[in-house]
Amino acid sequence: MINNILSFKLCLELKPRFRQNQLFISMASRPGILTDWPWKPLGSFKYVILAPWAFHSTYSFLTADEKDRDLSNFLIFPFLLLRMLHNQIWISYSRYRTAKGTNRIVDKSIEFEQVDREKDWDDQILFNGILFYLGAAKIPGASHLPLWRTDGVIMTALIHAGPVEFLYYWFHRALHHHFLYSRYHSHHHSSIVTEPITSVIHPFAEHIVYFMLFSIPLLTTIFTGVASVACFAGYLIYVDLMNNMGHCNFEFIPKWVFSAFPPLKYLMYTPSFHSLHHTQFRTNYSLFMPFYDYVYGTMDSSTDKLHETSLEKKEDEPEVVHLTHLTTPESIYHLRLGFASFASQPYATKWFMWLVWPVTLWSMTWTWIYGRTFVIERNRFKGLKLQTVAIPKYKAQYSMKWQRESINSLIDEAILEAEAKGTKVLSLGLLNQGEELNGNGELYIQKYPKLNIRIVDGTSLAVAVVLNSIPEGTTKVLLTGKISKIAQFINWKLCERRIQVAVTSETAYKKLKKSVSVIDTGHNLILSKTYDFQVWLVGDGVGEGELLKAPKASLFIPFSQLPAKKLRTDCFYHSTPAMLAPASLENVDSCENWLPRRVMSAWRVAGIVHALEGLKEHECGSTMLNSDAAWQAALKHGFQPVDPRKP
Repeated sequence: MINNILSFKLCLELKPRFRQNQLFISMASRPGILTDWPWKPLGSFKYVILAPWAFHSTYSFLTADEKDRDLSNFLIFPFLLLRMLHNQIWISYSRYRTAKGTNRIVDKSIEFEQVDREKDWDDQILFNGILFYLGAAKIPGASHLPLWRTDGVIMTALIHAGPVEFLYYWFHRALHHHFLYSRYHSHHHSSIVTEPITSVIHPFAEHIVYFMLFSIPLLTTIFTGVASVACFAGYLIYVDLMNNMGHCNFEFIPKWVFSAFPPLKYLMYTPSFHSLHHTQFRTNYSLFMPFYDYVYGTMDSSTDKLHETSLEKKEDEPEVVHLTHLTTPESIYHLRLGFASFASQPYATKWFMWLVWPVTLWSMTWTWIYGRTFVIERNRFKGLKLQTVAIPKYKAQYSMKWQRESINSLIDEAILEAEAKGTKVLSLGLLNQGEELNGNGELYIQKYPKLNIRIVDGTSLAVAVVLNSIPEGTTKVLLTGKISKIAQFINWKLCERRIQVAVTSETAYKKLKKSVSVIDTGHNLILSKTYDFQVWLVGDGVGEGELLKAPKASLFIPFSQLPAKKLRTDCFYHSTPAMLAPASLENVDSCENWLPRRVMSAWRVAGIVHALEGLKEHECGSTMLNSDAAWQAALKHGFQPVDPRKP
């Protein structure tokens, strides 16, 4: 309670300056010269600018005599890849930590706009790489460097601590003058809630100056003859490490470090120190060493307090948890914890992913060994804290009988963990609610009859979304695919509305007929021998050959968790049951699997609405709530139908 009060008081103190900073940022609209990177027109093909240099250095190293080989030049390209990997690890870990909430500094949201603005974070690595290759080729003494020289390492550290930090401090203060800020630095400060890679999101002109600053120690070691591979690599890794750490938005530097060695507070900043620079704007200008902020009186007075309250912040206790899982091996990159730019777009298989198959294989092995659920996303909506949790299992594993016990064990664990945190609702997404797996979730309420948490499979809302996707005036539909719980209730509602439902499988007909025999007095369920229907309701397990029998201009409406393959260009496809989230749902910066931006599966929305409505019953097993009431409740809370005309 005391920690929460301190955090609240600190927010009240910071709020006026935070708003002032937001207003100042909104004024920036005058891009200066050299704002864009030279290779921006190349788009995703920008990496070709580095290819000639990398090929040349590799070829030269492999074909030269052993005594003439330049190892330092050959290592430039592997080192650039190492820097990219280093940055990606920081991005993934930071997103994981801030999703959990532990030690989070700024409790604000990140949206798609910021992800789009920061997607080209590797531009500065490409820029550095070209300059390294040019330097090695043109600067005397910059090639054939030894692996290690102690005097060069010491010189680099001393020059960074002196001239580099001093010059950066004053250059940074100059960037906050309105003239430079409005043309350049405002681009960086558009991200008030920072991610590790926010650190390198600057206009091209700024990066030129930064490279000039950071090259001072390196050029000095070259000109004095004490340069080494370790000197270059170590210094750049240090710069990347401190940059990422300062923008990660979670605090992890313990107080005792500064108590044990008090001078350290002048020599090393913390994530909360630099976070204040992004929220307060005119304080904490230093690069990595706060010394000059102390000297020139620009140290924010709330720095120590924010450091303490951030360290004391506990893990979030969400009211709603959505339980999902991985789909394909490559889907690990699409998660919010993976590649941010991938996650911000609907999931699609990309041809170049085969290049990272060793990493994909490693991730599959890791998920197999680790075998625990993990938080991938947090949201906030109407006062509710929401979390999405993933099970480290792939779609293929859900079809394996010998995997069912393991999967159910993980779902069981997630339910009990959410129960312990006081979560109100847990919604089962994708295949976590399979009938063969757990009886549509009934297994868990039978096992734990005294659960306070409500288990929701979202059938009522999913049925409502499918029914409201059928064009007005439709008198007959073809229902095909596996006869699941949702298929039975869709059939029930359509028969109730006197819409003819046709099936082509005798087994499916008998199963559906049994469930609607009470209401189907008009014989609205029929066994059809033809496929001549313009509206198809498509479930799991539909063969490609069957879909090809549909007449032209047919409308395919999936009722399955996973989408059908789009085989026909002469037909129309709806998405899997989903709704568009209202603008007030915060921290939406990634797409849910294959769905468009800010579109959520009906099963996920159902859990949120269940909590907002304060419903006390479970919706799982054979139970389904009133679908019309679920639809109206979702609309009331701002969720909207997905426009099928939009991709």
